[in-house]
Amino acid sequence: MSAALTAPSAPSPPGSARPPGPPGPPGPPSGGTPVGPRPRASRRLRAAAEFLYLLVGVPLGALGFGYAVLTLLLSVITGITSLGMPLLSASVRGARRLGGLHRGLARGLLGLTVSPPRPLPRGHGFLSWTAAGIRDAAGWRAMAYLVLKLPVAVVTFAAAGAFWGYGLFFTSHLGWWWLVPDGQRMAVPNFDWEIDTWGRALVLAAVGLVLLLAAPWVTRGVLVLDRVPLRGLLGPTTLSERVRDLEEARSHAVEDAAAKLRRIERDLHDGTQARLVALAMKLGMAKESLDAEDGRADLDQARLLVDHAHRGLKETLAELRDLVRGIHPAVLDSGLEPALATLAGDCAVPVRLRVSVPDRPSAAIETIAYFCVAELLTNVVKHSRARLATVDVEQRGGVLRVRVADDGVGGAVVGSVVVGGAVVGGADPHTVGVTGGDGTGSGLAGLTDRVRTVDGRIEVDSPPGGPTVVTVELPSHT
Repeated sequence: MSAALTAPSAPSPPGSARPPGPPGPPGPPSGGTPVGPRPRASRRLRAAAEFLYLLVGVPLGALGFGYAVLTLLLSVITGITSLGMPLLSASVRGARRLGGLHRGLARGLLGLTVSPPRPLPRGHGFLSWTAAGIRDAAGWRAMAYLVLKLPVAVVTFAAAGAFWGYGLFFTSHLGWWWLVPDGQRMAVPNFDWEIDTWGRALVLAAVGLVLLLAAPWVTRGVLVLDRVPLRGLLGPTTLSERVRDLEEARSHAVEDAAAKLRRIERDLHDGTQARLVALAMKLGMAKESLDAEDGRADLDQARLLVDHAHRGLKETLAELRDLVRGIHPAVLDSGLEPALATLAGDCAVPVRLRVSVPDRPSAAIETIAYFCVAELLTNVVKHSRARLATVDVEQRGGVLRVRVADDGVGGAVVGSVVVGGAVVGGADPHTVGVTGGDGTGSGLAGLTDRVRTVDGRIEVDSPPGGPTVVTVELPSHT
């Protein structure tokens, strides 16, 4: 089934945090600064951050390359002595730390979050410490990344720098040409071309403008050469780590189920049960008023008590409906498409929805997808300052892919977790966008636990300035 929908502004979805105030256009953020047009500023900010990443990557790559070559060489030279193995273990552990520096740089400037591998076991004694470092597969992968980073950084910076540098230089030639005395010529560096007329100066400035317009896209394109080894070599990818991650996901699922049972018990005891007790008391008082021994029933008092009891009964039924909806939304009985259409229609930010799910997933997968979209749309409303959100759901090759994006301020980061081999960001006290806002990540922590129970994956792409894109991939059937 497929659908395409653009939802108008409306209240937030039931069971989720409702944003304050009536629905309408985004107002000023909490700091009081009006929200105005931001697309151009956002793109400039993102392009500047990406180019800064390439610029910093060259000296950082040289540092890592020098560290890897020097420490490995010293380990080989001292291999015949008692210092060789401990030095090798220390160098592998140091490569781990430098890998963390590269992950932090990518998270801060690119919005790309790669969770760290699991820490090494502490062990007991010097020999155990040495053996653990030498056998550390994650440390050796980090060492390989340090060796690979320098050539990748040089190539990517040279490609992007050529567009930025020549673009600025060519565009500024109109100013340079103005300063050149009449009758003299100006040569273009690295090109067999001289500027000796205003026509040539204008052509060169136009070429420079084209280069400047293409520079952000070239920068983003060459960054793929850095992203692939960054994810593949600095994140947890081994089978043993994968098994441990699934074991941890199962543990989280058990704890989450127990916590939900306790919450339901507490809600029933403190809310619904208390209301039913009060209802029984009011009905009892009304009965006593009607069964007065002197034969004079207080009808007004009985009518008032019955009215209060009726009002309390309706409130209790509403609480029960909300409680049941939190366990399993009834709208999912009709399928994922109408359920998501309801969420989109109730969202305070306009939502463009597209659903293409030919084969209906299992009930558990539909529930996880529904709650993921509900939580992400709620965070769009609360934190992103977006004017439009998009939800794309498609099924392909046994995988249900849910993609939620917004045109907000970006910079969204989530607590560092590896989910199904993919990465969900790192903690940040000023998180904004589709995946955070309060720095605690309580709602998202629940989503990551839900996804992990079925061996799914979450990816977050939220550079400063936006846009923010969150992709959730789930198996169609459990």
